[in-house]
Amino acid sequence: MQQQKNTIEQATRIISREHFVFSQLSTMIVGHSIPSQGIAQQILKAINPAKTKRLLVVGSGAGYIPALCSVFSERVVAVDKVSALAESAKRRLSALGIENVQVLAGDGARLNYEQGPFDTIVICTPRVGDKTLLLNQLSHAGELISFENTKNGLIMLTKTCKEGENHFEHKDVCLLDFSTSKNDILIEVGLVSNELLQIAKVNARQKKTLLIDELRKLIPVDDIELYRSLALKNKIELGNVDLLLQKAQPGFFESCSRAFLDHNHLIPVYAEGKKLFIVSNDPDSSLKDIQLMFPAYQLEKLLVTPTDFHRLWSTLDLSIESKKKHVEISGSDKPNAEQDLLEKPQMVIDAHLIALFEAMLLDAVGERASDIHLEQYGNRVRVRLRIDGELVDLQHYKLKVTELKGLINVIKLRAELNIAEKRLPQGGRSRLKVGGALYNLRIQVQPALYGEHVIIRLLPESNANISIEKLGFSDKSAAQYRRFLDNPQGLLLVVGPTGCGKSTTLYAGLQVLAADGSRKVITIEDPIEYSIDNIQQARVRPEIGFNFADAMRSFVRQDPDVIFVGEIRDEETALEAVRASQTGHLVLSTLHCNDSVDSLQRIYDLGIHPNSIASELLAVIAQRLAKKICNNCKQEAIPETTIVAELFPEGVPKDFRCFKGAGCVHCEGQGTRGRVAIAEFFHIKPDTRIAISKQPPIAELRRLALENGLLTMRDSALEHVMAGNIPLSELPRILPEERMAPESRSPTKEDKDILHHRQSSISA
Repeated sequence: MQQQKNTIEQATRIISREHFVFSQLSTMIVGHSIPSQGIAQQILKAINPAKTKRLLVVGSGAGYIPALCSVFSERVVAVDKVSALAESAKRRLSALGIENVQVLAGDGARLNYEQGPFDTIVICTPRVGDKTLLLNQLSHAGELISFENTKNGLIMLTKTCKEGENHFEHKDVCLLDFSTSKNDILIEVGLVSNELLQIAKVNARQKKTLLIDELRKLIPVDDIELYRSLALKNKIELGNVDLLLQKAQPGFFESCSRAFLDHNHLIPVYAEGKKLFIVSNDPDSSLKDIQLMFPAYQLEKLLVTPTDFHRLWSTLDLSIESKKKHVEISGSDKPNAEQDLLEKPQMVIDAHLIALFEAMLLDAVGERASDIHLEQYGNRVRVRLRIDGELVDLQHYKLKVTELKGLINVIKLRAELNIAEKRLPQGGRSRLKVGGALYNLRIQVQPALYGEHVIIRLLPESNANISIEKLGFSDKSAAQYRRFLDNPQGLLLVVGPTGCGKSTTLYAGLQVLAADGSRKVITIEDPIEYSIDNIQQARVRPEIGFNFADAMRSFVRQDPDVIFVGEIRDEETALEAVRASQTGHLVLSTLHCNDSVDSLQRIYDLGIHPNSIASELLAVIAQRLAKKICNNCKQEAIPETTIVAELFPEGVPKDFRCFKGAGCVHCEGQGTRGRVAIAEFFHIKPDTRIAISKQPPIAELRRLALENGLLTMRDSALEHVMAGNIPLSELPRILPEERMAPESRSPTKEDKDILHHRQSSISA
């Protein structure tokens, strides 16, 4: 017995089941062609290795059982009806260097074997009825091991022993459990290895998440492909989300506890007759508990991807919410509630409008868009995405005006706005989850001539490390930025228009501070765009009277070293930021203005005393975002004469070069993909501090900044152009006309010395 146990352990250790997994033939891997390791061990236990020199395996499938038997048998013959399986088994056995297994294609129960008689015959399928020919192939005292169907639908492993010329003794060995776990299914279809499976199990246990969600993060496979395979192997139908949305009956969803449904990953969607269809994104989810809620129905489970599950949940949730709002508005008895008598808005939202909104959000995420614009012009509806700073029309959305009105109601419900208010601007926020990534949605609804316009900003919320080097700063600028962050106190501002990447630049700095760990960092944001470990983050709550200034006053009592303020918007916040820097804190913040020197006028306008600004301001970084040339199709370009004439009025330098993208599949023919920061660094030096305290005209202050080494946006942009990072055509888009040419400045002492030396040489 111990020898048999050792033999089994040796065989399963030497022969890896994963070697016999192949996704190309996944549609043929059904039944028992690749038995689980547990089933294989049961078969080996039924075999007497010491008495088995010649062995026949009928229904050998992918070759896993013959390979295990080859460890202790001198000669193994393997037969399978499916020729493709037999050929694959040959290749895989050969790859393992197994030479004592002969693979045949054919009906194993009807062949006459020249290799016989056999000491043991193993039939790995319950479909073989008449075993007479196989029993005749047994040697004296040989054994036939087979699968047999029982009356209750289970499968029994049986053994028939030959005890004479025509005398056989039959006995049952054990019941076999062929229910394939989701883990085995994933391995069988070639989507995951056992090593990855173990890693996913550990992650799921630590994070208290679903195993399938952790696997989706580890394996590079499309959700549809993964869930189609899971549906096939679990014998569950893969649901079509568009059809499900059309048939959805919110009443079933409304009658269940949301917490129960979320915990069990189930959604009751619709009923047909006595059959209720339950949707899940987890193939292992049980219908046992939900059956108690709907005893009159026969439940049928449908599998969908996590994205489709989220779409269904949102659709049903918003449909129920819209009905509640409809009742509230219909029952309103406010005398001043205005309504256009010619307009009959449909307050109860159709499911397809919710699905449409979800589709737009998915489109925006897929296209890497920062904003969605929904606009109405007369009877025409326009849908646009802002991609890499430019607005692009989505032509495949052909919306009618009535559909747009319903869609705006969906968006208002999502942002918890008043759907009855159509006269005043409204702002709200929501969240979106796509494939494990979270997005904060800033939603602004604006009344206009023909109706309401909607702008949705998508802000990715992730733990991805944002390094200073990835911003696009030069080595010198990146080093200077890091030096600013090392200061024990002072005010550091990043300025520019909306959407120029100010927050991203400061988040890169926060990552550096978080990695350092020697200083306490507190942030107040609106909203929190990125979650950063080791940093205490908070968001403003204006609805309860908690704004930036309130947070600043509270923060200074929490012993911080660094305070990040999302934006300086008013005098109160500006004053608190300056006070915090005066009391020994490094304060980081953003400001809306055109360039680094203009920011001083903006601070003056907020009512901050010039002496306070002069003493506390460390530096100002102004920036814009320029389109980045696609690395896959970058090529040298001929400079555009009109742009070059503006850049170099006194002549083009001999070493000037520029590049462009030719357009390829990676950038969808655009020639550009992604954006890079173009920054202007204004380092506040002693001479500049004196000037700031006197509050001179901004033009004079800029001249002084240039004399003190201001790195202009033009300099930064030209550096990127010559390095091949951005096309020359981006410069007129990010630089105002007066900043295209080199800026004049008063001659420095070095300039005067050079001029004096030249004049002396001419005189001599």
